[in-house]
Amino acid sequence: MIVVTALSIGVLYVLLNSLIRDPDSRRRFNAIVVAGAGAAYLSGGGFGLWEFAFTIVATCCAYRGLRSWTFIGIAWLLHTAWDVAHHLSGDPIIPFAEHSSLGCAICDPVIALWCLAGGPSVGELRARFSRRDPAADHLPA
Repeated sequence: MIVVTALSIGVLYVLLNSLIRDPDSRRRFNAIVVAGAGAAYLSGGGFGLWEFAFTIVATCCAYRGLRSWTFIGIAWLLHTAWDVAHHLSGDPIIPFAEHSSLGCAICDPVIALWCLAGGPSVGELRARFSRRDPAADHLPA
């Protein structure tokens, strides 16, 4: 059940963010979100000073992500690795939810793949899956 829930959350995140019409705004918003995700484990401190080191790396990727979807995708993949490490060490992202880091590790790659694909909008996603030209959605009737 955790796999289905985590994948659903990832897909929902992608769909909701795909509704942000302006591509630059969509990218900047996602850079901010991944920067916040990079600091999510700071309060638990499970890995001590390494938590700060990870946050610095994630923040640098997020900053580069202000101009590059690739760096946002990389930051999500780094967060996935951090989630796995926390899950294996028994130090979950949400202290009262034992498998929260595992769920996050399943959800984050979905978001990363979307980012690495350039963070397409709903129209672009629909066109990719229906093999239509997204420019056709913007032509006058």
